[in-house]
Amino acid sequence: MEREYLIKPMLDESYKKVSHGQGVYLYDTAGKKYLDGSSGAVTCSIGHGVGEIVEAMMEQAREVSFVYRSQFSSYAAEGLAKKLAEMTPGDLNWTFLVNSGSEAIETAMKTAIQYFQEKNMPKKTKIISRWMSYHGITIGALSLSGYPERRFRFQQLLEANPVVSPAYCYRCPYGLKPSSCKAKCTGELETAIRRVGADHVAAFVAEPVVGAAGAAITPPEGYYEKIRDICDRNDILFIADEVMTGIGRTGKTLAMEHWGALPDIVALGKGLSAGYAPVAATLISDRVMRPIQQGSKLIMSGHTYSANPQSAAVSLAVLHYIEKNQLNDAASEKGKTLIKQLQKLQKKTEIIGDVRGKGLLIGIEFVMNQTSKQPFPKSYNLTSRVIKKAQQNGLLVYPSAAGIEGGDGDAILIAPPLTINDEELSELVQLFSKTIAEIEAEVLPMS
Repeated sequence: MEREYLIKPMLDESYKKVSHGQGVYLYDTAGKKYLDGSSGAVTCSIGHGVGEIVEAMMEQAREVSFVYRSQFSSYAAEGLAKKLAEMTPGDLNWTFLVNSGSEAIETAMKTAIQYFQEKNMPKKTKIISRWMSYHGITIGALSLSGYPERRFRFQQLLEANPVVSPAYCYRCPYGLKPSSCKAKCTGELETAIRRVGADHVAAFVAEPVVGAAGAAITPPEGYYEKIRDICDRNDILFIADEVMTGIGRTGKTLAMEHWGALPDIVALGKGLSAGYAPVAATLISDRVMRPIQQGSKLIMSGHTYSANPQSAAVSLAVLHYIEKNQLNDAASEKGKTLIKQLQKLQKKTEIIGDVRGKGLLIGIEFVMNQTSKQPFPKSYNLTSRVIKKAQQNGLLVYPSAAGIEGGDGDAILIAPPLTINDEELSELVQLFSKTIAEIEAEVLPMS
């Protein structure tokens, strides 16, 4: 067997080679078709092979693909920043372009700390985050992430930032119902601020809907309004990690728009280019930029490929495509349909404990017992089983964490392209139903 040179996610696994993609489908080199039920890593939000995006890519490449941001700006980067200011709510009028969601979070962290430095409040350096969260794989972003599986190897390098529980209604630590809890879990943020001291805390960061670390955990009504109030009362910035949820995925440009609690800083990625080019962004409000403009006049961040015109042009074309085809509204309506269909499937199965999410970001949590919500033993490798079985059946889904503390449960994300049509939605549900039936036949006799 010929040796390999590429480091893949698992060194002892064999990976199919992709041939091409079209719409919501991917094809391997053997000709097998896969319905992309997770948009890759919740990224390919407009589907594969969209001609006008390819044209925009080629047009920009003919002009110039790269300039260094300290030497030149470009029409593409300026246009993208302007478009984001127009699309997003409030005064999020400033854009810092980077290459990945992890970099966007790092820039958000640095901006929050620098904001208080410029205001002569240098002690405010701490950033508080939630458990069962994932903010990126760089050391700074990983320090914010409450994701045991990704933290444990590097624990000695990481800050102990995740101290607040997520708004995990399916496993509420207070035993309350979302309809009457009055978002009691927000009190943990106030407690954390008191323990650290508000004069030391620069920001609180959260994913509006928890992605890979919590399978689309969605907070109860009033949650983010209370978070916003706590931040305001303590002079703390609120950073929304919208890398997975932003740009239409939940039915709004920003998921935070569902709650009307606007953040001070936003991290975007994934859907910003829909997978057609590596690009991400940190959006910063006028209020946060003001002391920086009046002070040092720079944000100490950036990378070689930041704001490169090639990626910026592609992203701008994606945003126009989403707007032209009204994909925010499509995600909202199709998401409601898909959740209803998956909830019907839940009632016919024994291992689906919860179906949750917003728009076309839907989490499925698996349990051994629907009444007790007992997770499967880790030895079952249930999440991996489901993903592999689904792929064998021609459906791609995305792994996620679940369970108490996010380390002892099994879950997946279903997040197809926003362009998926009704017939393709039905096919997705049919393939997933087949997968779950086959998994139950394998694991229920073991339990």
